[in-house]
Amino acid sequence: MTAEASKRALPEEITPLTLTGRGLTSGANWIGSAAPSVQESFLNELDEGELRALPFLFDFWAMPHQLPPEGDWRAWVIMGGRGAGKTRAGAEWVRSVVEGSRPLDPGRCRRVALVGETIEQVREVMIFGDSGILACSPPDRRPDWEASRKRLVWPNGAVATIHTAHDPEGLRGPQFDAAWVDELAKWKRGQETWDMLQFALRLGDAPQVCVTTTPRNVGVLKALLAAPSTVLTQAPTEANRANLAASFLEEVRARYRGTRLGRQELDGVLLADAEGALWPSALIEKCGTARPGDLDRIVVAVDPAVSSGAASDACGIVVAGVRMQGPPQDWRAVVLADRTVQGLGPTGWARAAIDAMTEFGADRLVAEVNQGGQLVQEVIRQVDPMVPYKGVHASRGKVARAEPVAALYEQGRVGHLEGLEALEDQMTKMTARGYEGTGSPDRVDALVWALHELMIAPAAKWRQPGVRSL
Repeated sequence: MTAEASKRALPEEITPLTLTGRGLTSGANWIGSAAPSVQESFLNELDEGELRALPFLFDFWAMPHQLPPEGDWRAWVIMGGRGAGKTRAGAEWVRSVVEGSRPLDPGRCRRVALVGETIEQVREVMIFGDSGILACSPPDRRPDWEASRKRLVWPNGAVATIHTAHDPEGLRGPQFDAAWVDELAKWKRGQETWDMLQFALRLGDAPQVCVTTTPRNVGVLKALLAAPSTVLTQAPTEANRANLAASFLEEVRARYRGTRLGRQELDGVLLADAEGALWPSALIEKCGTARPGDLDRIVVAVDPAVSSGAASDACGIVVAGVRMQGPPQDWRAVVLADRTVQGLGPTGWARAAIDAMTEFGADRLVAEVNQGGQLVQEVIRQVDPMVPYKGVHASRGKVARAEPVAALYEQGRVGHLEGLEALEDQMTKMTARGYEGTGSPDRVDALVWALHELMIAPAAKWRQPGVRSL
């Protein structure tokens, strides 16, 4: 096909609405799950122009997180796992703001900034990538790449220029009515570059920016998400499984499922730490996904709920074990499970704790008795009169009790099994000033009691004169 013929390859005014008359009202999610006979019937009803246009009608194919939210917003953040379709969404958004109904018609925006970490990443991912702007554009609306000027020029005169986070000052001078920012959370000079871009977004009635990024716990992203003019859409890697290799999904699921890295890189969850956290995310990541191995002791620790009912605090229940070979500095603990419950009442949480003992073959149930006193033991004995039980009383505050346990993590002496995400989230919000999350740190309290019973108290006894075994 000649270049001139390619300009006439697609009908000028085919939109997703054109296809609703064919009986389709919910896009590819509908047709993709329909029976083969329904799919064949739908495609057979399209004329030649509609068939040629169909691959380029993103509103038809897009997943919900890839479509711009309604309303008056300045920044749209698409936050998702690896391979969730963020790049395609960003490229299609650029198309939607620069293209008109026909190839030469003006769009809503005419000056666009494409901002990535490096020139190479903007060029190879945002422009020339498999989901980049050129790959997404139909022949009659495809922009030309002017390498010497590092810019794209559309047939209707719209222009997109390359800028990078390595050169924030490069955003001084130019001005834009739209911008696409890719992987903001990994930029080393993220805040400085983002600030310069805001000063440059000053054309038109309502300049907007689309941000596509995998989440990371960085200030520039957290501040952006907190801004009232920001809207957010999210999706895990799994949302785009139809376009990903099955072997890739199988491998990453097996390797990273149940880890904080997996929650960030696959689920697209922003794992934010409180400032000065005793257990920052990086420290928890070093725990890895431990193997339980042969353990010398296992305990179930309970932080009882004071109240009952659906709105009550949770009852923290954590299972942990320890291998006590050699002196205390060689002991290694493993957090095996979080069996925390809420709204079950005293008998309910007591039964859940005893069930956890049976499940893991625990040696002892340890429960804090500051709030319930003798009643805690009585409730537990009602469920199992013979359970090995130890009541512990907190003579110091939560932070003072937590700090020695956090030190065990810093020494690399505690590992985690998978499935502890809720516990780990609470851990990242415990600081030297206290707990900065919502509600009570019930899971962390139970964790602290478990590791105190397994590691700290026995080590203190071990160091007493004449004691070298437990």
